[in-house]
Amino acid sequence: MPTVVIAGAGIAGLAGALALHGTGHRVLILERGDAPPEAPGQERPTVPQAVHSHTLTSLGLRVLRERAPRVLDALLDAGAQLLDLTAALPAAATDSGPEPGDQELVALGCRRSVLELVLYRAVRALPRVSIRHRSTVERLELDDHRRVRAVFTSTGERLAADLVVDATGRRAAHRAWLIEARIPAPDDRTAPSGLTGYTRFYRLLGEAPAGPPNRGNAAGGIWDHYAAVLHPADAGTFSVALATLPGDHELAGLRTEAGFTAAALASPELDRWLAPGVSAPISPVHAITVPPNSLRSVALSSPVDGLHPVGDAACLTNPLFGRGMSLALAHAFRLADLLAVSTDATLAAGRLTEELYLPWYEQSAAADQARIARWRAVRDGVVPPVPPAPSGTGVGLAEIAAAAATDGVVWRGLTRMLMTLATPAEVLGDEKFLARVRQVAPAVPSAQRAPTRAELVRLVGAAATGAGR
Repeated sequence: MPTVVIAGAGIAGLAGALALHGTGHRVLILERGDAPPEAPGQERPTVPQAVHSHTLTSLGLRVLRERAPRVLDALLDAGAQLLDLTAALPAAATDSGPEPGDQELVALGCRRSVLELVLYRAVRALPRVSIRHRSTVERLELDDHRRVRAVFTSTGERLAADLVVDATGRRAAHRAWLIEARIPAPDDRTAPSGLTGYTRFYRLLGEAPAGPPNRGNAAGGIWDHYAAVLHPADAGTFSVALATLPGDHELAGLRTEAGFTAAALASPELDRWLAPGVSAPISPVHAITVPPNSLRSVALSSPVDGLHPVGDAACLTNPLFGRGMSLALAHAFRLADLLAVSTDATLAAGRLTEELYLPWYEQSAAADQARIARWRAVRDGVVPPVPPAPSGTGVGLAEIAAAAATDGVVWRGLTRMLMTLATPAEVLGDEKFLARVRQVAPAVPSAQRAPTRAELVRLVGAAATGAGR
């Protein structure tokens, strides 16, 4: 029976253990931190992103339904909620009636800490799976053919291993292991995310505000100089995430509870959730500077047989898109299916990883480049550049989003892309979709607008200063 050592007990590592156990592997997880806290929402030094907004797109929900239904049942028992995205389809749009495929347009509202805890409990109960805390992989032992034979841990143990899965997240510890083994690896592909995020969690005091979130699984939007997005979560909770350019000192007051609240209340769609008597905060404001988009070269072509990065250790993209957990779940089960056939599958695993992640890395990198240019222009008081349209289509994302407000075909195509069910190439390569975008009349602008840059700076500064007196 093949033995797998997984470095990291986050979402990707736990999903990997669940998936590989199901294909007959013996699994040992090494986790440098402690077990996830039984009370969701607590800070964890080794997982700083755990206290920030997360969501599970339709892809992630599909993986749970098909491959881990008991985990999904446990999440629903813990208060996670199924979010019918078609409820956000504009009622006046053409083709707004039920269509084949609509049953897939469902997301899961759940805090990351709850998903991680439920996964942890499920994996801990499995036979042939062990979890060791405060221990992790320090280096690899390889044979003469550069194949994994064992790992050495931070506690000095040598553990035999047929496969090593790097689930260390954004640390991508496999690069340090290769350096220790004096094995060169090509540089990773990287592109700036240009984002500092601020998150706060809330609990509803009664029923959710009337009407579905305008984005299906979220409310709010990405505006011309900042982002403000709300994610419904489990057990009557939700998160609000605000995002700005890194180093934006004029909006440093977003770190304060008063400044954060002022900005959130001024943002379209969020105000009704934060009105007095509707909800109450249950956390402080958490801040994080998002690392760059990264596509790991070793994940695409490992120089070591039997070494497999998964999740963020394979590819990291801007969390504004909310795809990370879903892609990690999909990656874990696809890799397990491949390794069930053969443990000598390094090249095939690289192709699988590229097929899964490359479309989303390229989309995120291009979208971030355009957004950073737009936000900088507004901050600097110059005319924002016109974002380029995807190659060969003649239409940009702004036109697609506008058309989605009045056309059901466009709305479904855009939503399937946002929910990770269809790649950008699949959606934008559909001539029927592009024709509908081109022929749709511009939507009537919403009566509610986001604050201008000057207004937001003034609101946040006044609130933060007043709270500090």
